[in-house]
Order: sequence, then C-alpha cells, then structure tokens
Amino acid sequence: MSSQRKKIDLRRITRRSTLGVLGIGIPSGIWAAGIEPDQLSLTRKEIILPRWPKALDGFTIAQLTDIHYRPGTDDGMIAKLHEALAKEKPDLITLTGDFVIDDPSSLPELCRELKGISAPQGVIASPGNHDRWHCSTSNLRKEIEGTGMTYLQNQATKLHIKGENVFINGLDSIWAGRPAPARAWKGHKKNEPVIALVHEPDPFDDLHLARPLDLQLSGHTHGGQCRVPLIGYAPAKVKFGRKFIYGHFHKGDSQLFVGRGIGTVGLRVRFACPPELVILTLRSASS
Repeated sequence: MSSQRKKIDLRRITRRSTLGVLGIGIPSGIWAAGIEPDQLSLTRKEIILPRWPKALDGFTIAQLTDIHYRPGTDDGMIAKLHEALAKEKPDLITLTGDFVIDDPSSLPELCRELKGISAPQGVIASPGNHDRWHCSTSNLRKEIEGTGMTYLQNQATKLHIKGENVFINGLDSIWAGRPAPARAWKGHKKNEPVIALVHEPDPFDDLHLARPLDLQLSGHTHGGQCRVPLIGYAPAKVKFGRKFIYGHFHKGDSQLFVGRGIGTVGLRVRFACPPELVILTLRSASS
C-alpha cells in the first residue's frame, strides 16, 4: 500500500471522532474529551462453545484491544487496567492489536507500562493495522516478548490444561499486514477448540467457513468510539470493521466477540462508548 493511500485511509478513520464531537454539543463534548476516555468499563460475558471441553468449563479470558498508547496521557488508564486485571484474575489475557497510533517510540514505553500483567495461562498478543503501519515486525516481537507475553503473527500456540489442548493463533493485520491463515492454523488437530486473535472483525465471514474456528476475538472498530446514546448507532465506520462493530456474533458453530478497546484514534474522545476491559467466561455445551 502506498504512503499516500495510507494517509487517505487514516483521515477516514479520524472521522470516527470528529463526527461524534460535532454532533453532541459543547457540554457533551466536554464529557467526550475530558472524562469518558478515562472511564474504564468492565464487560462480563458468558459464551457457550459447542466444542469447548467440559473439563475447562468456566475458563476466563480477558481481552484488551486498541490501546493506542499516548505517553504521558494514558498512564492512568494503564494503571486502572493493572488494578482491574489483578482483581478479575482471568485464566488467560489476550491483546488484539493496535498498541500504537503512529509513533513507534510509544511501543517500548507501553511495554514497560504493561510489564507485570500476568495470568496462569499466559498473555498472548497479535498485531493491529497501526502496529504494522508504523512498527517493524522484528521490533514488535522484540518489545512485546520482552514483557513476557507471547506474540503471534500468523502463528499459533497450544495451551495444555487438565488434559485438554486449546489451539490459539494470531493472524496478521488484514488491512496493513500479510495475513496467512494456512500458517496461522498450521499444527491444528481435529477436535482441538480454536481461539483466533484477529484484529479486524470483518474477515470472520470468510474465516469461519474456511477454517476450524470456535471463537474469534477482534477489536479495530473501537465500538464506533462515538455513538448515539440510547440507540447505540455508530455514525462512522472503519475499513474491515463495517459488518461487526461491537459485541457478540454467531455464524454456525463459530462465534465472534468485538471489543470497544481502550484508546482512541484522531481526537482523544469517546461518547456513549467508554474504554472497555472484556472478561469472557467460556462454557461447555455439555455442562
């Protein structure tokens, strides 16, 4: 993709914030710019997976996405994340991309801030489009793995828990990277449940038909970032995030959860769409 094309696409993304501010008025704009971006919310959701092992019923996953770290501005939010994760004690923590906005120097600073988050089954991260636009693959891997996390870019790992195997992979960014599903699913064995970290949600339509997929975790959309209150309408949408903007979706036996994320793109505003830490509890259909 040419640098000119990237600039055009990035300008389209910023409409998500500017359209929202223009439509909500001055008092609401003060809330959107000065208060809501720092109001971490907690979403708890139970998801029943047909192939999830009975022995792992109640397994919990924390999903963080779209941190878009701004040094000196978002440190308080990172502290809130540490506190919430320590309280929730999830079995696994996942980070589904967009650690930076456009400054690669913010990545090592963010990774220093994230050091210390942990879970019994580890912390697993995959890249987003902003990471792939502005950071090299080698730097992403070095900085993220330096925190003790596992970094998956068209790769997979397996969790071995209570005699069961869980296949977890991370796909490269659809928009900015070179996604290779064949590589990401390499080593998967029949009957192993698959949890896929895919930054952009819309590829779910194709992935669930082409590959074994029990649960896809995505972000990218920020839930719209600025939404119309009560009806929840998101006036601005982003490429590869137009079909599935926020929440829980089903396609056959495959499911998708799209998180609102932590940070912002464009103006640092959120309205009726606060930053979110997601705690998913996975349930076995046979329990």
